[in-house]
Order: sequence, then structure tokens, then C-alpha cells
Amino acid sequence: MTTRIVSITEGRRLTRSIAIGTHTLTADEPEPIGSDLGPTPGELLLAALGSCTSMALRAFADRHHWPLERIDVAVRFGDQGHIVKNVGLTGDLEPAQREQLLAAAGRCPVHRLLTREVTIVTVPALLAEPDAFGA
Repeated sequence: MTTRIVSITEGRRLTRSIAIGTHTLTADEPEPIGSDLGPTPGELLLAALGSCTSMALRAFADRHHWPLERIDVAVRFGDQGHIVKNVGLTGDLEPAQREQLLAAAGRCPVHRLLTREVTIVTVPALLAEPDAFGA
């Protein structure tokens, strides 16, 4: 999975500005603890999973020239920390094609990343401090 560096800058209260290449997103928490200026980090994670699933299914169906007209994905946190992913497929698909598409829904890169053991390494960053003497 290729990716650009994602950098996060602190804003007011819990609001965060997320920069990815030329794109800017906002993350926040709902009121009263945040300002509700964007989705929560957890919602962004669900969005990554849902969009990756939809993209993978579109690419799979197009590669096979299947009559998939529309893909709808709804993702939410369920009980006990589970993630529930509902996948709706619209089109004149054979039952075997639907079955293969639903199987492919579990193989998108973000789904695979979330379902395997992942190591995260936290590295301290040395940020340049402004010169205390104004030089």
C-alpha cells in the first residue's frame, strides 16, 4: 500500500488539521468536549475502510466487466469493539458474482491492515523551536 505522509497539526481544543499531500481534512470530537468541526478519528478510520472497500469492489467488477451499477458501503462500530460493514450491490449480477464481490470486500488493503497484527513505532520528532532571542 503506497501512501503519502499524513501530518496532523493541533488546532483549538481538540480540532486537528490533517494534511495529506495537497489535501486538507479536519478531525474533531463532538460537543461538549470538542467543537464538532469534523469527523472523529474513529469515524475517519471507518471512512477509510468504507472507501477502500468500495474502490476495491469497483476495480474488481470493472476488471471482470460485470454489470455492477452501484456500491453502497455503511460502516459503524458495533458491540465489543467490532466493526460492522454493510455492503450494498446494485446491478444485474449473478449470485456467484455477488458472492465473489462480497468476498473481495474483505480483501481491500485497509480491511487486511485492520484484521492483522500491526506494529506501530512511535518516534520522537525534533521540531525546530523559534529562536528565543528573535535572531
